[in-house]
Amino acid sequence: MAEKKNEQQVMHFFPSLSKYEPGSVKVEDLGLAKYINLDTENIYLGAVFANRMFAKAKIPLVERLINNIMRTEKYNGKKVKAYKVVRDAFDIIEKRLKKNPLQVLVDAIQNAAPKEEATRLRFGGILVPKAVDTSPQRRLDTALRNISQGSVNASHKNKKRMEACLADEIMKAASNDVTSFAVSRKNELERVAKSAR
Repeated sequence: MAEKKNEQQVMHFFPSLSKYEPGSVKVEDLGLAKYINLDTENIYLGAVFANRMFAKAKIPLVERLINNIMRTEKYNGKKVKAYKVVRDAFDIIEKRLKKNPLQVLVDAIQNAAPKEEATRLRFGGILVPKAVDTSPQRRLDTALRNISQGSVNASHKNKKRMEACLADEIMKAASNDVTSFAVSRKNELERVAKSAR
């Protein structure tokens, strides 16, 4: 009872993102499909799924992008400000590409998610790099983190606004452009893993 009341207090409905239809979005990467929640109606202002096991997969993809933008000092703790950045970036994507921004975001994540990475194993007294497959949850986390980090880095000491930088980063990653920060980081991780096989 108290949990339900708390959930209602924390919930905040953002109507402008619900105009994008998640039904037409296709996720081609079957590994990521289970962890991509395309719900645009239930974006919360508070941490409803905090401290619950495996609840990260239930959080809508757009809300996870908003939360990743809040990692930096400029947007730290300012979820409404970060939400407005994502909303305006989606509007820019829709105007430029004439496509559903949710589909463009999903394509960007599929292109920016690394399939394998290197870890270090200890054999005796030495550390040996070893290539390992990346779990789908970690692939999604890494892609979202790199997309948001690339857009924040691009907007730092730049006249270009954060919304335009985020839209550019998502569009570049969706087209698998190597100038995208997220795609270049993915290629670097996979190159290191390939050399550690």
